[in-house]
Amino acid sequence: MCSFKIREIQPKDNQSVAQVVRKVLVEMGVPKVGTAYEDKSLDDMFATYDQDKMQYFIVEEKGEIIGGAGIGPLLNGEETICELQKMYFLPVARGRGIGAAMMNTCLHYAKAMGYKQCYLETLPYMEDARRLYSRSGFNSLEKPMGDTGHYNCTMWMLKDLD
Repeated sequence: MCSFKIREIQPKDNQSVAQVVRKVLVEMGVPKVGTAYEDKSLDDMFATYDQDKMQYFIVEEKGEIIGGAGIGPLLNGEETICELQKMYFLPVARGRGIGAAMMNTCLHYAKAMGYKQCYLETLPYMEDARRLYSRSGFNSLEKPMGDTGHYNCTMWMLKDLD
């Protein structure tokens, strides 16, 4: 039986989501500058994603937030390209198909919003995440797209949403 639920973020989730993202980034040894760790948006994710063609989804289990991911336009990119943003899961969520379920939720939303491609940025040592992205149809790029501000992310991927 599926014990987790994926739903849209609510204002009451802001603090928990910020804690999850920062905890995972610290666990992974991600630099605190030039990555999502220092994004001001982390402290009010509901307001950040409460805009046209943007949504942040959280994974909840037993009343606790154990992960999340969002879709938004790629800053300074083509308007038909979205970005998979801030996709992070606590250890309790990993290896259970939750990432694949979240990916499906996000990509379905992106298509419904009319996006034609989805971009993401990651780091070489986030191997499990990169495997999920590859299984989901993302292909590696030679250089970054848009202007995410995450200059420490050194791997970039793109997926056609047709």
